[in-house]
Amino acid sequence: MAGWMWLRCILGPHLQRIHRSPDSSRSEGRAGRRGWTYQPRSLERHTDSIIGWASALWSLSYYSSPLLLCYLYRKGYICSSKLVPVSQYVGTVLVCLLGVACLRGWGRWKSSEYLQFITILEETKKNHTPANKKKVRCYDFDFSHWPSDFSWTEVSNPFLIAHSFGRRMLYPGSVGLLQKAMRPMLQQGQARLIEEFDGQRNKLVACDGNEIDTMFVDRRGDGGQTGQTLVICCEGNAGFYEVGCMNTPLEGGYSVLGWNHPGFGGSTGVPFPQNEANAMDVVIQFAMHKLGFQLKDIVIYAWSIGGFTASWAAMSYPEIQSVVLDASFDDLLPLALKVMPDSWRPLVQHTVRQYMNLNNADQLLKYQGPVLLIRRTRDEIITTAGPEDVMSNRGNDLLLKLLQFRYPKIMTDEGIRAVRQWLGSSNPLEEASVYSGYEVDDDWCVSVLQSYQAERDVVFPWSVGEDMTPEGRRQLALFLARKYMRNFETTHCTPLPASEFHPPWRL
Repeated sequence: MAGWMWLRCILGPHLQRIHRSPDSSRSEGRAGRRGWTYQPRSLERHTDSIIGWASALWSLSYYSSPLLLCYLYRKGYICSSKLVPVSQYVGTVLVCLLGVACLRGWGRWKSSEYLQFITILEETKKNHTPANKKKVRCYDFDFSHWPSDFSWTEVSNPFLIAHSFGRRMLYPGSVGLLQKAMRPMLQQGQARLIEEFDGQRNKLVACDGNEIDTMFVDRRGDGGQTGQTLVICCEGNAGFYEVGCMNTPLEGGYSVLGWNHPGFGGSTGVPFPQNEANAMDVVIQFAMHKLGFQLKDIVIYAWSIGGFTASWAAMSYPEIQSVVLDASFDDLLPLALKVMPDSWRPLVQHTVRQYMNLNNADQLLKYQGPVLLIRRTRDEIITTAGPEDVMSNRGNDLLLKLLQFRYPKIMTDEGIRAVRQWLGSSNPLEEASVYSGYEVDDDWCVSVLQSYQAERDVVFPWSVGEDMTPEGRRQLALFLARKYMRNFETTHCTPLPASEFHPPWRL
């Protein structure tokens, strides 16, 4: 124990002042004094002075070393024959300084005040309790030895979470290891698009400087009507245009423009919301100004988390033809809370809202055009209670928010209850049973909506259904729900067949 304490005295910091005694017994005889300068013993004082001069000389030589080395080189001192004696001299000096440090440690060991200080300091480093911190604050010493009072590891910093594992959890496709593992598949998919479909790869530079990797397949020369429409595809959080949802409209005969998130594939940057929006923006501008498509000829198609950039595009470019969202959600927060511990709830809420606020529903409500939502009835990713509970699918919430905004007089309590019952259907038979149970007359619903539109021609929200019976509201609510959403009986990651890709309903 004595040897260990002597070693701590050798390596310990320079004590400058004692602000107050850490214990009342030490304050006797010093009444009325707020603090005092530490007075080392003779041996400690002299050895400390030697080490201080040596440190000053080292600092001086360090900063003047370029000039010193240049001088020595010009004089011919930097050569093997002359460096050996110098190294021996330096070695001797270091040994002497080590001896001086040991003597200083001995002098400190003989000082009761220094022994008390170093004991408190070591105890505080081991046990960072408020009582120990209060004691160590009684001393003024080299700040490099001061115990840490706060670290970002003590409380999970939302910014660090968002910019480290939070971003990687949300966008695993940006992880280099995953991309490396998928590289052969991505290369094969890219070769297929170029060689079989005459795809054109382009690099776009977004306003933030990120380079966006894109692939364009032009079908306008095929003679079909669908080829005149451009489908811009927004991939999921582990999706790449080489092997992602781009293949669905491609098989349907559409012209298609795919792009990779920032940090995915050949795209640079990181997939934070603003970077994602910037990438989507430059993709649309490219489609208009370089590829020659008008906004009325562009459909935005998104899968999963791609719904964020798709809804951003719909909000920012309201003239686009339509939006198709497959296996998407209304808001990221409920899904983030699902996978994190309950004790992290306040932290997750703050982190998502501050740094990862994928508010798809809020953005989509600002779009006036046709929308189609595709719900996976066995979705295991965007459900908050498991794939067996279809009512916990956040696509339901996206539909309800959209209908409630566009048709508030129809989506009253009666309408919401009817739609929720329909959303609880897990297969086509149950869905048809609910629909027929409310005796929905499609022709009547269409006539009511067309009549309202013809008389007013107003933007959403509409006041249709204001003077209607509860039965009428329920019929219209179910009719609209089935027009805005289609069910697909599969899991989240199953590729959508071209047969399930339809233009959204238009009145």
